[in-house]
Amino acid sequence: MSRPTVYVLSDSIGETAEHVAKAVASQFPATDFRYRRIPYISDHADIDEVIRRASEQPSILIYTLVTRQLKTYLDEQAAARGLTAIDLMNPLMKAFSDTFSLEVGSEPGGMRKLDDDYFRKISAIEFAVRYDDAQDPSGILKADLVIVGVSRTSKTPLSMYLAHQAYKVTNIPLVPEVPVPDELYEVPPERCVGLIINPEKLNNIRQERLKTMGLRPDSDYARFDRILGELEYAEKIMKRLGCPVIDVTARAVEETAHYILDTLNIERRTL
Repeated sequence: MSRPTVYVLSDSIGETAEHVAKAVASQFPATDFRYRRIPYISDHADIDEVIRRASEQPSILIYTLVTRQLKTYLDEQAAARGLTAIDLMNPLMKAFSDTFSLEVGSEPGGMRKLDDDYFRKISAIEFAVRYDDAQDPSGILKADLVIVGVSRTSKTPLSMYLAHQAYKVTNIPLVPEVPVPDELYEVPPERCVGLIINPEKLNNIRQERLKTMGLRPDSDYARFDRILGELEYAEKIMKRLGCPVIDVTARAVEETAHYILDTLNIERRTL
């Protein structure tokens, strides 16, 4: 039997609709859904192709189409083929319009307009890439947030996640043989956070990392006594910095990021 397929159509990128679809699908853990995102829908031909493909397998269509003509055409074609098509945008847009007495616009991709927030986010992402992993210590005093920790504690993923929220973040690896940059000790504690992790968990992560790199699992990088030494060294540095310390052992990157913002009392940014 074909896998149930969710077609996500949008006249923009379609990320919002796909996130909603996956959130709903997570309530059906026994089913392995397949997702097909079709961005930048601009004419009837685009819709016809999706309808044709969706008719060949168990499918549902969800969409965020602002242009009324495209929305109407999709609804008609889906109904003609007996397909379920769910409009994620227009019911909420109507509620806004009716409740607040507002006129509905019809600008596709309006959420992605090049406004100040957009450029602020792009600047933060570029900052995170440039100053990742202590490549350039000059970024330490320019950052909104400095993350420190031993290797494989998700410093880079955290930096990038927070960058997408428009925070300029740099991260510094703590390695016993490598002195930390002097600039690190000039950072106020409220702009710095240290990451720690359970040594057994870190040992497993590093062994898997070595496998993917084709290296021996008994390398110093994954030796348990080496890991204990690194964590002890890192905790000494964090104590000297006076920064909050967060255990990331059982935390997802998103959860850790939110916890950091709450711990440091940093205002959340919604873009």
